[in-house]
Amino acid sequence: MKILYFSRDYTPHDYRFLQALARSEHNIYFLRLEQRGHNLEERALPTEIEVVPWSGGQRPANLFDGPHLLVDLKKVIRALNPDLIQAGPLQRSALLAAMSGFQPLVSMSWGYDLIHDARRNAAWRWATRYTLKHSAVMIGDCDTIRQLAISFGMPDERIVTFPWGVDLRHFKYQAPERSNDEPFVLLSTRNWEPIYGVDVIAQAFVKAAHECTALRLVMLGNGSLASQLRQIFYQGDVLDRVEFPGLVGHAELPGFYQRADLYVTGSHSDGTSISLLEAFACGRPAIVTDIPGNCEWIESGVQGWLYPDGDDGALADTILQAYELRRFTPDTLVKMGKAARAQAEQRANWDKNFQQLLLAYKIAQDYHR
Repeated sequence: MKILYFSRDYTPHDYRFLQALARSEHNIYFLRLEQRGHNLEERALPTEIEVVPWSGGQRPANLFDGPHLLVDLKKVIRALNPDLIQAGPLQRSALLAAMSGFQPLVSMSWGYDLIHDARRNAAWRWATRYTLKHSAVMIGDCDTIRQLAISFGMPDERIVTFPWGVDLRHFKYQAPERSNDEPFVLLSTRNWEPIYGVDVIAQAFVKAAHECTALRLVMLGNGSLASQLRQIFYQGDVLDRVEFPGLVGHAELPGFYQRADLYVTGSHSDGTSISLLEAFACGRPAIVTDIPGNCEWIESGVQGWLYPDGDDGALADTILQAYELRRFTPDTLVKMGKAARAQAEQRANWDKNFQQLLLAYKIAQDYHR
């Protein structure tokens, strides 16, 4: 089967899908809607994937680009004559694919498109409904996304839900080996943007660090809140206890999880968080916001803790609670880390979960006949 994989950009998630598809029996073609400045994925495309040249994919795209991109997309479809198109996010790549009239279309939600973008205004709601109405199948990564898609008119029987999962061989379990006199290391991996609540993490760390001198924070990534975060740490007099490694490649990521005692996130919006699953796979408990996507993965006190979204005081208290566990009952944290790894093995095995994508293709073909 000839499949056109049409995505917004080229990210680590795209790489994993394309790498797995490259090993399938299908012929895969990659179409990129835009390039948003800096590279989001450093690994080259698998050699089996053919990049489709067109007028998009060279710079950030905007609403005014839509008409000429749609015309060019129709030309691409006529020339390539694919058997199926997989496209996402819903209001961007998948919308253009839906407007082209091509079938069968497998739309893939990227989480934020249904959780956040679909609620922006009437135009975004229309785009969401239109795309789903013209999709043979929709793929989502958690039940939260499934229910939102249903609320926008997508039939339940044409939704395929599976966590995108992680490579359990790359993100290996490693028990923590630090003693009580060593720093207690917290790890944040999300980009420094408002939607990920990194400012909440910063404020919570200042509060907790004033109570406990052993705390350290490693903040991977970068983003628009960089100056604000550094100001929070500076004014809180804890800047010397925060590490900023910058953007870290896929190969180095497991080492950061494994040297941490705890994974922390302040995200205000998520489906299934891949960063959370990576932490779980490495055997690290997590403190996460009590948004629906996270609640599908964590039972407080088992694989980590939930705290009220946006509540930096509650986050600070939970961090201190975790530190006290390492001081007085370190086996408890180890047990939680093993429970996190078990959760990843049971539900987040990428090699196993990927088969659901192939099932989605079959459902789409059967529906289109």
